[in-house]
Amino acid sequence: MRSTDGITDAGGATYACGVTHACGVAVLSTADPRDAGFWRAVAEARRRGDAGFALVFFSASRIAPDAVCAAMAEACAGLRYAACSTSGEVTREGLSEGNLVVVLFPADRFRVDALRLAGIRGAGMERMVREVGAAKRAFRPDAERVGDGRAFALCLIDGLSFAEEAVSAALHWALDDIPLLGGSAGDDMRFSATSLILDGEIATDCALVLLVETDIPFQVFKTDNFVPTPAKLVVTRSDPSRRVVHEFNAAPAAAEYARVIGMDPHALSPMSFASHPLVVRVGGEYYCRSVQKMNADGSLSFFCAIDDGIVMTVAEPAGMTRSTRDAFDAVDARLGGIDFVLGFDCVLRRIDARNRQVTHRISRIYRENNVVGFSTYGEQYLSMHLNQTFTGIAFGTGAANGAATGATVERRA
Repeated sequence: MRSTDGITDAGGATYACGVTHACGVAVLSTADPRDAGFWRAVAEARRRGDAGFALVFFSASRIAPDAVCAAMAEACAGLRYAACSTSGEVTREGLSEGNLVVVLFPADRFRVDALRLAGIRGAGMERMVREVGAAKRAFRPDAERVGDGRAFALCLIDGLSFAEEAVSAALHWALDDIPLLGGSAGDDMRFSATSLILDGEIATDCALVLLVETDIPFQVFKTDNFVPTPAKLVVTRSDPSRRVVHEFNAAPAAAEYARVIGMDPHALSPMSFASHPLVVRVGGEYYCRSVQKMNADGSLSFFCAIDDGIVMTVAEPAGMTRSTRDAFDAVDARLGGIDFVLGFDCVLRRIDARNRQVTHRISRIYRENNVVGFSTYGEQYLSMHLNQTFTGIAFGTGAANGAATGATVERRA
C-alpha cells in the first residue's frame, strides 16, 4: 500500500512526481532539476516524513554535481545523503533518462550510516577491509544482532574506476553476513567522468558505502536473461589494468567479435554489445562481462575485469520480460507483498530492451512493483561485480516478525 496523492510543497502546489510508500519512504523525481517547486516538494516530504537519510540519482547531462549539492543544501539542510550520476533512471514511470530522483528514508524505520572509500584505484584490499570493518563494528557493536536479517549494505561506486571487483570483494569480506548490493555510477554513456557525492562533498575514484538497519522485511535479489551459445572467444592479448581486449583468438578483438556474431565490425554499437553479451563461467554459473565500447584501434573496452587466457562465451538475451516478471513475482510471494524496490539496472539491459521493443513491458513491471533506481555501468551483488543484470532490494508490506528477510549470503570457511 502507498500514498499516491502526490506531495504538496509549501506554496500549496501538488507534485504528482512524489509518492510516499507504506513504510514511510518518499520518492520524488523530476525532468527539470532547476524547478524550484520540485525542491520545495522535497523539503516538505523531508519534513512530513521526518527523513533521516536520502539517496539522490541524477543525470549529469541535466544537472551538474555542484548544483545538486546546492539544491540539497537549500531544501534539506542538515540531512545526510549520498548521490551519484547515472546513465538513465528508474522513476515511477519506469525506465527513463534525463531525470533527478530523490529517495527519502524515514528516521524511525531506517537507521543509516555512510562512509567514503577514497582512492579505490590504488587502494589495497587490507585498507578497504579495515575501514569498512571498523564502520560495521561501530554501526552494529552488539555481536548478538549480527545475522538477524535486519541489516544490509548499499554501494555506489565510480563506474570508470576499473576497481569494482576489488571493492566488491573487500566489502563482502568486511561485511561478512550483511548482504551487499549496489550500482556503478554512470555519465550518460559518455565514458568521461562519473560523480559521487556524500553530504555535499563531490568526488571520483571512490565508493560510497551505506550501512542500513531496518525493521521492514526485505529481500535482496538479482535477475538476468542471457543464454550461452556454443561460440567461444579466448582473450589472447589484453590490458587488464584498463579492461581493454586487443585480441580474441589471436585476431583483432573487434573484428573477431563481429565475425562471431555475424556483423560488420564498422557497425558495432552499444546495441550490438547489449544484444550479444559475453559471459564467463565461474563455479558452474555464467556471469556477464559486457563490452563498453569499441576503440579506434579495433580493441574493445569492458565494464568488468578481463585478462589473458579468459574464455568468453557469446550469449544471447532471451525472454527479458518473462525472466524479470518471474523474479519479481518470486520476491513478492516470499515477502507477502512488495511495498517498493530499490533497483540497480545495467544500462545495457535498457539498451537491449529498447532494441527488442520491450521497454514498455519492462517499465510496466517496474511500475507495478514500485521500482526506483538508476541505470548503471555495473552492478554489485554480494561478493560479485556483474554486468547486464538487475540487482535490487525489495521491501515488503508484511510485518517484520513474520516475513522472510535478508538474502542468502556466501560464507567463507
